[in-house]
Amino acid sequence: MTTLLEHEKDPAGPAPRTETPLQRALRMEPRPVWEEEPTKAGLAFKGVGLVAICAIVIVPIWVVLVTSLSDTKTINKAGGLVVWPEHITFIAYKELLSGGAVTRAAAVSVGLTVVGTVVSMVVSILCAYGLSRRDSYAHRPLLMTLMATMFFGAGLIPTYLLVTGIGLSDSYWSMILPSAISVFNVLVLRGFFMDTAPELIDAARIDGAGEWRILLQIIMPLSRAVIAVISLFYAVGYWSQWFNAMLYIQDSDKYPLQMILRQLVLQHQVPPGAMGAAVSSGAINSLAVQMAVMILALIPVAVLSPFVQKHFQKGMLTGAVKG
Repeated sequence: MTTLLEHEKDPAGPAPRTETPLQRALRMEPRPVWEEEPTKAGLAFKGVGLVAICAIVIVPIWVVLVTSLSDTKTINKAGGLVVWPEHITFIAYKELLSGGAVTRAAAVSVGLTVVGTVVSMVVSILCAYGLSRRDSYAHRPLLMTLMATMFFGAGLIPTYLLVTGIGLSDSYWSMILPSAISVFNVLVLRGFFMDTAPELIDAARIDGAGEWRILLQIIMPLSRAVIAVISLFYAVGYWSQWFNAMLYIQDSDKYPLQMILRQLVLQHQVPPGAMGAAVSSGAINSLAVQMAVMILALIPVAVLSPFVQKHFQKGMLTGAVKG
């Protein structure tokens, strides 16, 4: 009776309640008839597999971090890599960031990453947009030519002769221009650009918009996901670059951070200066220095990846399927 009276007083009925995640999960549609219910053994196997995969990823990073924060006594006691810290010290990072060769190399890597990513994205976006317009000049021959370079390359020696022949030897551009464009990234961008609704482009052309305005105000704002993902790919590539530096750079002051890391880890060469004297005197363990440089090289990628992670599925899958 009370419920009926209350309903008569309030014709609109009770206010809708906010649905909890549990209620949404219970309201989900049942599994298809061909999909089996997960068994306890299957769920346990998946859980163990996920834990094992996480351990494979996390444990090496943990060991590298702990070793970089350990003193010489702890490293000598462990016989190398340290699994559990005993005496935490930041002396390795202090020496690395005190203005020596590693600090200069880190600045070079940051500059190469920023400039190289901008150059690569500008070239890739312009190329992908031109190839995404089927009425563009020489559309099919240019596309086939680009795709052929994915399977057939000139080789290392012709590339080296070309780079040195045009005067790029021992310059920062020798680490940018030879790898300025990736055909795979261009094809992904092209596929995403082709997915743009043609009605929007036709309406813009009717309003008098040119190709530059269509690209800058319509195509690129709708393609933020794929642009973010491709920018991360290029940035990681430039940040991790060392091979071009080894080929074309003779001045050690122009070495990127990865080249210094290669000297430390593979060649066991400590950069000259205060850090080299500290390693020679035993104040800093050379293994701690190597691990500290690894952590410094890993930080930018680890920081940027979570911000772009949400765009990976939309950016890569849509562009790849459409392309």
